[in-house]
Amino acid sequence: MIVSVSGGKGGTGKSTVAVNLAALLSRGRRLVLADLDVEDPNDHILLGVGLEREEPVNVMLPFVDYRRCTKCGVCGKVCDTGAMLISPQGVPFLIPRLCSGCRACYFACPEGAIVEGGRTIAYTYLTDVSLDGAEFELVTGSLREGEEHTPPAVLAAKERALSLDADVHLIDTSAGTGNSVATAVDGSDLLIAVTEPTPLGLHDLGLILRVAEELGIESWVVINRAGLGPEDGHVRLAEERGARVAARIPYSREVVESYVGGSPIVLSRPGSEAARALAGLAAMVEEVMG
Repeated sequence: MIVSVSGGKGGTGKSTVAVNLAALLSRGRRLVLADLDVEDPNDHILLGVGLEREEPVNVMLPFVDYRRCTKCGVCGKVCDTGAMLISPQGVPFLIPRLCSGCRACYFACPEGAIVEGGRTIAYTYLTDVSLDGAEFELVTGSLREGEEHTPPAVLAAKERALSLDADVHLIDTSAGTGNSVATAVDGSDLLIAVTEPTPLGLHDLGLILRVAEELGIESWVVINRAGLGPEDGHVRLAEERGARVAARIPYSREVVESYVGGSPIVLSRPGSEAARALAGLAAMVEEVMG
């Protein structure tokens, strides 16, 4: 089973929910947690572990063979990221940071003047996690500083995670609803949308539920920081979208302290109200798994 934890808005507590679910669901079964927030991965920090077994994520980088180039400008026309610039004299120049490595220029050049090179834009890591009876594997994707194209890094980390044998693959996505998030959640059996009782949380909840609907993924809603504000709009929106409000995690200092301490609250303070709410959510996921 593939379960994604997302939510649209940043800072709603996606990673907190993901690592706590990983700690609970990994007991008695094989689990892989994939941190696909490649611009700011932090699951390993919340779990108090380091990053191990590094692998580079490489993409194609085009070079121009000016001896063969006829200055036709085709490479610039097919480049949808603006990486291949054409000078007033018709000479192509590449801005490497803007290049997504899609190879469009390579295939479109009628003279074969584009030479295929490569560059490293990100890294993936595989870390064994063992915490108080919870044992699982953590795959982390991390974009290199200065890089701007997240989807290749997300896809590489996702593929590494899915290549590992497991009963549950748990995916923690980045904020937003862009193509990197869609790449992360595509193929999931369940999407858990984490939101907060604020106007912006409500707005972005609607966006991520629409993404789930478009991709044909069943969705649940988790209201984090419950009690901070009104939740009626969130409940109505979930009902309208056919989503289930699966849990309410109270706004509490204990959650923040567990976050800072690098230990999931279900392990460090299992008797707390937040831990009980997360345990209830995990039980619902287990029920679906059968």
